[in-house]
Amino acid sequence: MARVFNFSAGPAMLPESVLRQAQDEILDWQGSGMCVAEMSHRGKEYLSIAAQAESDLRELLKVPVNYKVLFLQGGASSQFAAVPMNLLRGGGAADYLNTGSWSKKAISEARRYCAVNVAATTEDSKFTRAPSQDELKLADGAAYVHYTPNETIEGVEFPYVPDTAGIPLVADMSSTLLSRPIDVARFGLIYAGAQKNIGPAGLTIVIVREDLLGQPIAGTPTMFDYKIHADNDSMYNTPATYAWYLAGLVFKWLKDLGGLDAMAAINARKAKLLYDTIDASDFYANPVQPDARSWMNVPFTLANPELDETFLKEAKAANLTTLKGHRSVGGMRASIYNAMPEAGVEALVAFMREFERRQG
Repeated sequence: MARVFNFSAGPAMLPESVLRQAQDEILDWQGSGMCVAEMSHRGKEYLSIAAQAESDLRELLKVPVNYKVLFLQGGASSQFAAVPMNLLRGGGAADYLNTGSWSKKAISEARRYCAVNVAATTEDSKFTRAPSQDELKLADGAAYVHYTPNETIEGVEFPYVPDTAGIPLVADMSSTLLSRPIDVARFGLIYAGAQKNIGPAGLTIVIVREDLLGQPIAGTPTMFDYKIHADNDSMYNTPATYAWYLAGLVFKWLKDLGGLDAMAAINARKAKLLYDTIDASDFYANPVQPDARSWMNVPFTLANPELDETFLKEAKAANLTTLKGHRSVGGMRASIYNAMPEAGVEALVAFMREFERRQG
């Protein structure tokens, strides 16, 4: 069977060349006689894989030397707790921006550990826009400001990086990290689940400024203490070795592509093609304010919801899969992360136009 164009919000597509290299190395990684999944994480073979992956990630993102890069487990959802545990640093409150489903989950978890000031919310607009900088009401004495640059469910993306007047800025970049260049120095901490733009599920990247390490709240479990992981090069326990290896292959793929500037240009073209198709039609609609539309997750509805199941069935027959919208918002959602080729978006757009011609 031919490979499909998989529009899943995550786990998402991986680059085909990465999968083929992993296939070639599955039984014998570079003459070691072992699959990477069989290697000791403390052996010289695996340590070289891990070190190269970190070096490539630092190069891609231009990570400053005063930041630690951690390769952890537990997904971004574990970071909802780890962030306040590590960054409160004696403070009793933190600022959170509420812009969608993942922001709400982060807020709910943070309230277990501190007072949460919701510095801005767009819930009244059903999360169809991003708050402006002027709307942010930051609290005096907040230990950090947390936001979600891209909400995968609602398809809302911040068109700017919030100015926090020196308060450490924390970003859940699970669906945006590596999709374009960022200025890491503007953030105190960045975290991201891997299963969208980085690699397979099971790995979580944390990039944290060194001065924010070493002051966890009392009772913080060892496995949630960032400094423990930083001091042990993410090897305090057995890491997600195979996921880390595959992420390293993705980093090399991105470098071969031309880095994050090249990736950003591709992603911008993909998003523009899909949004232009939606906007040119009375048959399809996107609810998000244009200046806050996500590059990565494009929700859309059909004028006649009774056609949803037919659309999905015919799309699957055309090798366009996982287009059903999240159950909380309905409709459709096309997630077009880094590994989704432009040909995939072109195929989706062609299908949408033909479906509208027949059903509109």
